[in-house]
Amino acid sequence: MTAPRLGFVGLGWIGAMRLEAVEAAGCARISALCDAAADRLDAVGAARPGVPRFAEYDALLAYAAESGLDGVVIATPNALHASQTIAALEQGLAVFCQKPLALSAAEAREMVAAARRADRLLGVDYSYRHTDAARTLHEMVRSGALGRVFHIESTFHNAYGPDKAWCHDPERSGGGALIDLGVHQVDLPLWLLGHPRVRHVQGRLFRKGAPLEGPGIDDFAVAHLELEGGAAVHMAVSWNAHAGRDCIIRTALFGTAAGAELRNVHGSFYDFETVRHDGRAETVLGRESRAWLGRGICGWVERLAEAPHFDPAIEASIAVAEVIDAVYGRA
Repeated sequence: MTAPRLGFVGLGWIGAMRLEAVEAAGCARISALCDAAADRLDAVGAARPGVPRFAEYDALLAYAAESGLDGVVIATPNALHASQTIAALEQGLAVFCQKPLALSAAEAREMVAAARRADRLLGVDYSYRHTDAARTLHEMVRSGALGRVFHIESTFHNAYGPDKAWCHDPERSGGGALIDLGVHQVDLPLWLLGHPRVRHVQGRLFRKGAPLEGPGIDDFAVAHLELEGGAAVHMAVSWNAHAGRDCIIRTALFGTAAGAELRNVHGSFYDFETVRHDGRAETVLGRESRAWLGRGICGWVERLAEAPHFDPAIEASIAVAEVIDAVYGRA
């Protein structure tokens, strides 16, 4: 396949950022734009004259059938991910979906099943896997450099919260900080350890410091995961946290031979460093800034160009959704 022809659905901050990453890399052709908000559609479209614009998703799918699009990038509110993804897959389009893949594990299973039936590539935007730090940690685990990794601490505390109204509507978002940030902090440890089965999940949800019982929008969540093989993961995420900086992002591995961590630098959302721990000694192995932001989608585009077929790696997203369901009490 030559450079794939893509439609971009949802042109907010994340959607526009992923579009710009593909454009900068030159790995795909921007062939259609879709957003229900006319101002966003016009703003993004004005910079790309000649690219067809659609206010309705069904109209974009009709155009895709006529023009031969290869795939769509979906960055719409969470509640639309499943229906839009399945509709695209059933039409023979590959899909790259913004996280969370779905509102629930049941939806995630339906999406994965649709991708398998259509034999089309389905990807999800777990962007932190593509930092240099995460890649280094992955190799350290794989090579045995840390010994047996028996515990991971996974944290994302954000001094801000989302400003979109749908993010605070449980029907459209599926929850709060847990489903927004927690998907990264659950996915990353499981990916680093090779996707062991999650044997047990225990969690707590809070809103404005009070325990949250039943459906609602959590602004603080903690979870403890027991994994097959004996390792444990402790995860904590929050919005509007008293973090002392813009955010705290950290995934720390404790092994029998050494420790290591991915952590953001000086509260940055974009700057990360990789650190190795040996007893009291700390060695910074590397730093990076922003270069990782487009790697996830560009990697998906490269796979699409080489082999647009179903990739069973997407099944790992079901396990992430099952953990989120368990903490929300939906399991």
